[in-house]
Amino acid sequence: MERVVPAKGLYASDAPIRIGVSSCLLGEQVRFDGGHKRSDFLTETLGGFVEFVAVCPEIEIGLGTPRESIRLIRGADDADTIRLVGNKSGLDHTDKMNAYAARRTAALGREDLSGYVLKKDSPSCGMERVRVYAPSGMATRDGAGLFASALMRRYPSLPIEEEGRLNDPHLRENFVERVFAYRRLRSFFSSRWTLGGLVQFHTVHKLVLMAHSPKAYSELGRFVANAKRLERDKVRDDYELMFMDALKKLATTARHTNVMQHMLGYLREHLDKTARGEMVELIDDYRRGLVPLIVSITLFRHFVREFDVAYLREQVYLEPHPKELMLRNHV
Repeated sequence: MERVVPAKGLYASDAPIRIGVSSCLLGEQVRFDGGHKRSDFLTETLGGFVEFVAVCPEIEIGLGTPRESIRLIRGADDADTIRLVGNKSGLDHTDKMNAYAARRTAALGREDLSGYVLKKDSPSCGMERVRVYAPSGMATRDGAGLFASALMRRYPSLPIEEEGRLNDPHLRENFVERVFAYRRLRSFFSSRWTLGGLVQFHTVHKLVLMAHSPKAYSELGRFVANAKRLERDKVRDDYELMFMDALKKLATTARHTNVMQHMLGYLREHLDKTARGEMVELIDDYRRGLVPLIVSITLFRHFVREFDVAYLREQVYLEPHPKELMLRNHV
């Protein structure tokens, strides 16, 4: 069966998609105990479609391996002050790590990254829920690694996720979808783009946005309609931030169901009563959790090809990421 190639191809680039990653997740033996935390999903699955840029902040500030473990400690006089110190020695690495993080995150801007995967729980790389110790020794899980914090501040629209959260099929699919969407968006804005082109970009992502946030889709539509009043740099920066923020919202079963019912409206004139009934039943089976999303999407793609429905053929929603990743088989 011929592969559907939606309009996302208009924004493709010959350069590989590049993703930053904590080195230990690729199997590099850089952890404090001399070990690693190799991720099969990253190395065996996603690695076939992207290039990784490996980073280990602790090694890169000069800490050896094996080494003393480090932890985040809250200041005794100022609860907002977080220090990065040796677990036993109390040696303070805060200033060195903060200076390194500023330099390294700036340098990563030249790596053309489309995403980043961080090591969970790490006092340097953890994205959230990292242990922060009070002077008394009690810990709360409300911190973020110093390097991870600098990365998220510098690149607010970059898809960033922790490897532990990628074990959740919905979070995994969301992250990879955002990586490919970010790449399309950056490829578009790196060209000699026009407002008409932005309208087209927004249009082919309509169903994607509706699955994540109908409200955001409407807000972005109004933004695009009024974009001619704004400076080009502001249009680019604001649209990127709003677009990627919308995709951070997890697509839900209810919203996927609404999107498919919307798509069915474009097929009604082409399908007989029996075929329409089967599609309605299949969508309801998905809504009730009886079949994964890929089942109904595959049939939609078949009908789009068979009847050459232009509007649906151009929708990125039908294939937001490579089908070989099989991400929609589990959501």
